[in-house]
Order: sequence, then C-alpha cells, then structure tokens
Amino acid sequence: MEHTLHGITETLEHALFAEEISARAGLFQSLDARVKVISTLALLIGISFSKNLWVIAAIYLLTLFFAWISAIPADYLIKRVWLTLPFFTGLIVVPALFITPGPALLHLPLGLIITKTGLNTVLFLLLRVSASVSLTLLLILTTRWNMVLSALSVLHLPDVLILILGMTYRYIYLLLRTANDMFLSRKSRTVGYLTTAENQRMLAAISGTLLNKSLNLSSEVYLAMQSRGFRGSIVTLKPFKMNARDWLWLFVFLGIAALAIFLGR
Repeated sequence: MEHTLHGITETLEHALFAEEISARAGLFQSLDARVKVISTLALLIGISFSKNLWVIAAIYLLTLFFAWISAIPADYLIKRVWLTLPFFTGLIVVPALFITPGPALLHLPLGLIITKTGLNTVLFLLLRVSASVSLTLLLILTTRWNMVLSALSVLHLPDVLILILGMTYRYIYLLLRTANDMFLSRKSRTVGYLTTAENQRMLAAISGTLLNKSLNLSSEVYLAMQSRGFRGSIVTLKPFKMNARDWLWLFVFLGIAALAIFLGR
C-alpha cells in the first residue's frame, strides 16, 4: 500500500510539473503545435534511418540544447531518460554484447567475449532509444496534451483514436486522485499490520470500487458530451495559426532530419 500510494502521488507530481513547463517562456513553447508534432516525427525518422553513431549522438545533443532553450532543466530530462533506459533497454542489449558474432574486443571470465560488432550494436540501440525518448519528452513537456492531440489531425489520424487518447489522458488523473484518496482513507482507519489475506481482500475491494467508479464516470461523461452537442468530431477553442516564424523552424527541423538521413547513410 505504501509503495502504491507513493507511486500514485509521484505520477500526479510529474503531471503537474509537466503542465508548469508547458506554460513557461521558451522556444518550443512558442511554436505551433503542428510544427512540433511534424518536426518530432521527422527527427524520429531521421534517427531510425541513420546508420552513423555520431549523427545520432549529434541529434541527441541537439535535443538537449533545444530543451535548455525551452526552459526545461537538463538534469530532469536526462534523469527521466537514463534512469529507466538501462533497466528496460539493458534487458535486450546486454546479451547482444556476447552473442553477436564479430572480432573479439574484450575477454571476460567464464569464457564470455565482448565482440566489437556486439558493442557497436549496443551503442546504436542505446543512442537511438535515448535520442527518440528525449525528443518525445521534449514535445510532451512543452505542449499541452490537448494541443498535441489536436495537432495530430495533420497526420490524418482517425477522430475516434484522438478522442480516446484525449479522454484517457484527461480522466486518468481523476481516477488516480480517487485511488489516492481511497488508499489514504483506508490507511487512516487501519491500526496495526494486516495479514496477507486481509491485505489482498482490501486491495481487491478498492480495485473493484475504482472500476465501478470509472464505468459510471464514463457513462456520465458521454451523456454530458452528447447533451452539449458532441457528435464525434473534436472542436478546439483555439484554432491553429501558422506565422512566418513557425514556417521557418519547420523547415529548419525538416532540414536537420534530411541531413541526418543523408550523413547517416
């Protein structure tokens, strides 16, 4: 319970901090959301097609620079990427050090051999993942989520998919707060330690109540949307408007992506 409660609270704090960053004065915050979505997608494609480590590393460093001029703390962005990267990506890349055939680079105990090809493969994957995640975080941290979803319309995604993503993002925090309140309420009424069976019954009851609340909430929200004129299409209160500065930065980012693909051949 303590661990779950801490995780829920930490998630809410991260969400509030992201909203605060998107309201700051910075380069990415001042650009049109469509520019940021298209530019991020183009740079991700450039990273995927590049076969040069130095080119991918340059894009990663450029991402950190853009984060710095967008008023995002460098340590925050680096920690969000590199604290989780070794665990998830490491499970995949560590075996590649030893099983990838190639010239031997380092001999280890137990007959393990790190090959040059394996090390090169690991570096490529780590750099690609870190650069891609950093770019995605840069987009999300500097753009409000509803603006990101509205900007996805330029990619001609189905309206239903965009609507589902928007509703999920909007109400997941409400359900997290509800779960947080339920855990705190239960904890304040618990004296001593619970047995494993009692703890399991309590968690099952909380989960069932939360699921019931979410189902009721979804029905009420949908009826409220219908009564206010919703018929399946999304309408934004702030229409997008491109200016010369947005066009300029769009061409700059597209040029960087094209250059990355060309130099990384």
